[in-house]
Amino acid sequence: MEIVKLEKEHIVEATKLALENYVEESRRVNALPKMNYIPDLSCFAENEFGVAAFDGDKMLGFIGCFNPWDGAFDSNARGSFTPIHAHGCVTENRDKIYQRMYQKMAETLVNNGVLYHGIALYEHDEDAISSYFNNGFGHRCVDAIRKMETIQDVKCVTGVDFEEISVREAKLVRELRRELKNHMSQSSCFMYQTPDEFENWVKERENNGSCIFVAKEQEKIIAFIEISDDAENFVTEIPEMKNICGAYCLPQYRGRMIVQNLLNYVIGVLQKEGYKYLGVDYESFNPTAYHFWRKYFVPYTCSVTRRIDEGIMRKE
Repeated sequence: MEIVKLEKEHIVEATKLALENYVEESRRVNALPKMNYIPDLSCFAENEFGVAAFDGDKMLGFIGCFNPWDGAFDSNARGSFTPIHAHGCVTENRDKIYQRMYQKMAETLVNNGVLYHGIALYEHDEDAISSYFNNGFGHRCVDAIRKMETIQDVKCVTGVDFEEISVREAKLVRELRRELKNHMSQSSCFMYQTPDEFENWVKERENNGSCIFVAKEQEKIIAFIEISDDAENFVTEIPEMKNICGAYCLPQYRGRMIVQNLLNYVIGVLQKEGYKYLGVDYESFNPTAYHFWRKYFVPYTCSVTRRIDEGIMRKE
C-alpha cells in the first residue's frame, strides 16, 4: 500500500468511493434519501493536505480536508475539518487503511501548525470509527435524520398552543436562546460565548430568515424549534429536506411531552409543504440533546476530533 498526495486525476475514483460509502450507510439507515452524486471534490486536491492510498493502480481510499483556520472550535489552535463526503475507503482492511492515511495526513497538518483535527464519519462504519478512536480522536457531533412522519404515541398536551412565528417576531425567542447558550456553557458541554459574541450571534440568527415554531402557555413562549434549509453536510442540502438548527424548552416545562408535541406540529406543517426528510445535528457531549434526539431520529454521522498538544511545535 502506497500513500500519496491527493491529486486532481484521483477525483473520479475518489468520488466513486465516497458515493459507495454513502450507499453503504444508507443501507443501515432507511431514512436516508437515495443519492447519486457527491459534491465536487476538486478543492480537496488543490490544497496540500489531501492523501490517497493505492495498491498498484487501484485506489483503496482517500482523505481531504478544508483549508485550515485559526481558532478552531473556539480554541487557540489552528484546525482542519474533513466533511463526510471528503473521504472514502474500500471495505477490506478499512481500519488499517484509514490509520495509514491519517498518519500521513496528520504529519503534513502538524508540520503546517494545524493541531486541531476533525472528521465526520458514518455512524455505522465501525472500522473507520475504531481507527480514528485508536488515533486519539473523541466523539463530538452527530447528524441524525427521520422521514417527515409524525411521532407516534405522543400524548397531546392541554393548555399549550403551537404556532409558527414570523421572521420579524424572531426576537420573541431571544431569552430562550440565551437560556440555551447558558446550558451549553455548563458541564459537560463547556461551549462558552461571551455576552458580545452572543449578541452578534443572536442578531445574525434573527436576521437570517429561518422558520421558528414555538410552544406557548398562556401566551408565554416556553419552547421553540428553529428550522433551516441546510445544515452540516451535503445530505442536508437536498430540496426535500429541512433541518433543525436550534431547539430549547424551559426546564420547568420538561417531562410534559411539550417538545414532542411541538416537533409533531413542525412535522405536520413541513409535511403539507411537501418536505420528506427532517434532520438535526447535536453535540454528543450534550446529554440532554443526546438522549432526546436519539429517541426520534436515527444518527448517520459521527464527527470526531483530536487536539494535539502544542509541545510538538518545539520539536527540532
